[in-house]
Amino acid sequence: ALLCSSAAAIVLLKWLGRRQIQQKMEEARRTRDLALERMEKAARRFKQENPGTQAAHVLSLTMVELVEKLKEGSLSPESVLYSYMSKVKALEVTREVNCVTDFIYGCEDQLQKLKKQKEKGLLYGIPVSIKDHINCKGHISSGGMVKFLGQVKEEDSVIVQVLKSQGAIPFVKTNIPQTMINYDCSNLIFGQTLNPLNHQKSPGGSSGGEGALIAGGGSILGIGSDIAGSIRLPSSFCGLCGLKPTGNRISTSPSACSDGTFVLAVTGMLGPMARDVDSLALCMKALLCEEMFRLDPTVPPIPFDEEVYTSSKPLRIGYYEGDGYFQPSPSMKRAIQQTRKLLQDAGHTLVPFVPPKIDYVVDELFTRGIFSDGAAHLVDCFKGDIVDPNLKSQFNTYRLPVLVKRILAIILKPIVSVWTCFISVTGNLQDGKVSACREVYRTEFIAKWRKLKLDVILCPALGPAFNHGYAGKLFAATSYTNLYNVLNFPAGVVPVSTVTRADEEELKHYRGHYGDPWDKRLKEAVEGAVGLPVAVQCVALPWQEELCLRFMKEVETLA
Repeated sequence: ALLCSSAAAIVLLKWLGRRQIQQKMEEARRTRDLALERMEKAARRFKQENPGTQAAHVLSLTMVELVEKLKEGSLSPESVLYSYMSKVKALEVTREVNCVTDFIYGCEDQLQKLKKQKEKGLLYGIPVSIKDHINCKGHISSGGMVKFLGQVKEEDSVIVQVLKSQGAIPFVKTNIPQTMINYDCSNLIFGQTLNPLNHQKSPGGSSGGEGALIAGGGSILGIGSDIAGSIRLPSSFCGLCGLKPTGNRISTSPSACSDGTFVLAVTGMLGPMARDVDSLALCMKALLCEEMFRLDPTVPPIPFDEEVYTSSKPLRIGYYEGDGYFQPSPSMKRAIQQTRKLLQDAGHTLVPFVPPKIDYVVDELFTRGIFSDGAAHLVDCFKGDIVDPNLKSQFNTYRLPVLVKRILAIILKPIVSVWTCFISVTGNLQDGKVSACREVYRTEFIAKWRKLKLDVILCPALGPAFNHGYAGKLFAATSYTNLYNVLNFPAGVVPVSTVTRADEEELKHYRGHYGDPWDKRLKEAVEGAVGLPVAVQCVALPWQEELCLRFMKEVETLA
């Protein structure tokens, strides 16, 4: 009787705990829905009061065109903001793809203050969407986790303050995957975000809400973050341009989950996402200002170098079609081949390049670096939470006892090379040791770069967009992007083509490098993508964002 009553009590407590979690999630969803209703009412009110506003014309302009018209006064900041607020609802971007988690209601007050300012900043009147975990005053930064619900932020993060000082208007926050350690875009609080180009596909992640909203036409500029490709992957999947700067070129202080969901020895950073490269360049120019350097003295005071960005000097470009770790999909490989030819025909010099020791980078420097505590803190964060199904395969690996991980790593090493990097996350390498090993590798990589006298590198961007449910099972496929997080190099993504029927036919013969279950999964993940965007990745040396953007612009123009 005692055992039965004890068991019943445990079951009841678990049920009550789960019910409490679900109630918090339901409350968060109600708050989100009320915020979106408030945004819809504000947009409708403006439309009624200003029936002559040509929203379609406003939404058709590029960001550079929009900035020019706002500064000359032919468009008002109100018409632009409310056109985009209306777009979020009018074309049902949010209802269709579930990408917005909150309306930043203070944008209307900011709009009134903006009209009274004498000086117009570089982003005067531009609406900006903000990734969920970046702090905005008066709003939560959930990280897709219940533990952060209810923690209303008391101040804007530095990047939001700088955007406002330059005249930009942050107006919505966007969805992310739970913990942001997955490149899908799903959490149990706000649900799954869909790719607006194909609802059967993922928008990528972890800045997936940004990718979906911008690709769906609901935002013209977004701020994401990147620790393994979280800006570049959704940009690739959604056909956008995105830039991951050098760590600390832009302030990351303070941001959500500031107590951390994992212990990092890999540099994370914030960066812009938009529909074209000029928008990224303008955003970077606006951010790299005295206000940024004043608010965060740890950011090097290096303003944007316009001369480098606008240069037309021929480039010496290293390139590779595959990294030797994950075989590229047919469309990824074709994108590099076609872009290489376009660049050669335009007078640039193309030099074959092979990234050194890529297995070591992914298995040791990245995977152990991103979880230098053996993922212990990440696992601990799930106490009082429910794991999203898209994250379960990863999470179940991380929570295995250290001894079991080591045994499985030894057993599986000869069979499935790709997965042993996850199994072997044991926390043996301390943060300092990972950092030291990373610096040695970085020196070796730069030496090879210098020997070939390269300016930049052209390489694949993972794609096309994955079918739902595969990102959490193919974390190692981020090798194409996470290499440049380990190296802390600026890297950007530019769409150059779309998937063809010939690509799809060739995919049937895809085998991968190892022929293991993870190679087979990649084939399944990218199936059925005819017509979807294919991107390439452009890379420069640290602190050379302007050169990286200049190279991206060249690729964009030629493609």
